Amino acid sequence: MNFGSVFKCIATAFIGSMLVCCNQTTKPTKLPPENSKIKYATGFTITQKENHTVLSITASRSSSKKELKYALAGKDIDLENPEEYHAVIRTPLKKIVVTSTTHIPSLEALGVENSLVGFPNLNYISSKKTRGNISKGNIKELGSNQDINTEVLLELSPDAVVGFTLDGSNKSLKTIEKTGIPLLINADWRETHPLGKAEWIKFFGALYNKTKQADSIFNTIETSYNEAKKLVQNIKSKPTVLSGAMYKDIWYLPKGDSWAARFIEDANGEYLWRDSKGTGSIALNIESVLEKGQNADFWIAPGQFTSRAQLLEFNKVYNAFDAYKNNKMYTFTNKKGATGGVLYYELAPNRPDLVLKDMIHILHPSVLKEYQPYFFEILK
Repeated sequence: MNFGSVFKCIATAFIGSMLVCCNQTTKPTKLPPENSKIKYATGFTITQKENHTVLSITASRSSSKKELKYALAGKDIDLENPEEYHAVIRTPLKKIVVTSTTHIPSLEALGVENSLVGFPNLNYISSKKTRGNISKGNIKELGSNQDINTEVLLELSPDAVVGFTLDGSNKSLKTIEKTGIPLLINADWRETHPLGKAEWIKFFGALYNKTKQADSIFNTIETSYNEAKKLVQNIKSKPTVLSGAMYKDIWYLPKGDSWAARFIEDANGEYLWRDSKGTGSIALNIESVLEKGQNADFWIAPGQFTSRAQLLEFNKVYNAFDAYKNNKMYTFTNKKGATGGVLYYELAPNRPDLVLKDMIHILHPSVLKEYQPYFFEILK
């Protein structure tokens, strides 16, 4: 839901464990690398064994509590009980297929974007760097997530495919599993803490034997986020915030425990629906939204609307909100890649520190005076 060169990794590449010297009668073994501690993410764990790594996806199925376990091991490693794992992945990967734009910034940050060989619906990708690889013909079109072109996929012969659909409804992923190509599930989208989403870079770090580099990149993002949060935590005035917009006759806005609501809270704003329970969206009628949100100081993320005129064309009632009258509406939908992909959907989960700084700049403009927002701009 491309970094380009948003930030440069200064971490050194993961060196890996030393192989024990061997001769014709001795099988090579691999000492376990340093553990990667998971601080915020709740959807995966990484455990080091004697000669391989266990990657467990604990937020694996929305309708089941089943845990997906993957064995990550070098090509020369013989596993004693491979049947215990959902798939055995030979690392480091040389070729990969991912299915969500949120996966691409991690590949770029780790410097392995050239390993990406296929993606469903290439137009969604915003990153200039990865679009360059598309233009060169290095990344093939695979159709759509629900109908992946398995013929092209088989020709690409990737070392692994990374999917994100968790409820078992995606028939394409079931078909991929039957081909014998290892399939992993990445559940970054289910995380509710901004740093939890970003921490999934460690998932990709494990696949490329770049654990230390992934840890270093995440630590930099974490520090940036927490330092920004500290800038406003003692400010007493909290501007009120409205969010969302109507689809047909229903207004959808984020619940109080959601990812979007957390950004407003950490930017020291008062989200008017902060007390609503859950992490998804609330469906409300216009009357209830007007009652609570008509006088909100700011309106963040007014749906997919790209202009004030478009809002009023849809429904004149939007003109009743103070945030509309005072030109205090901010959107991320106008920042797009060359083929129309929305940058926020792709990069924001990986760079929550930039999102938070955008929010602080909007809600408390005197704090980050020289800051130029990365995702958000005034809806004109």
